Amino acid sequence: MEDEVFTDISGKAISLDCHSHSSFCREFTVSSAKMSIGKVTVYTCAVWLLAYVVFFFTENTAVLTSAIFITLIGMMLHIHFVKVDHESLLIIGSLGIQVSSSYASGREITTFIEMSKIKDIVINEAIYMHQIIYYLCVLLKDPSEHNAVSGVVPLFQSSKPRLNCLVKVYKSCQEILSKCQ
Repeated sequence: MEDEVFTDISGKAISLDCHSHSSFCREFTVSSAKMSIGKVTVYTCAVWLLAYVVFFFTENTAVLTSAIFITLIGMMLHIHFVKVDHESLLIIGSLGIQVSSSYASGREITTFIEMSKIKDIVINEAIYMHQIIYYLCVLLKDPSEHNAVSGVVPLFQSSKPRLNCLVKVYKSCQEILSKCQ
């Protein structure tokens, strides 16, 4: 078990946790920083201060009540649908790949790709905003054509780790894939 600190494309610290369950089974978990209480407090205070200013001029209490409900609902939606705590990739040589995303609310989304559908795992590059980023992806086999690719499944979409982290995962995945072929 290793635990190293890497950064994402924005320069924020993320950690890569590698577990080798056997020579044909490895699990990689990329974790991002937890939500900052200071940031949440600043956003909440800003919305409530703005609501108080509007209330001061309009003397309508519905403005304050709305601001409270909007911030609470906004925080709940952000925690449940946006903020990913960690993403994991479990590769089992003869079986396939399981990709999971765990949200701050505890919600988890898991996808499984059978090994018979996997053509390869590659590091690809893309233009994101004003920079070139790298991402790890699974190439899916086209059932009708032997050498064609039918689809691409990007991995670690929320954490967006940098190339040095992706290379570590890539090499380990290729090691397992080469044993299966």
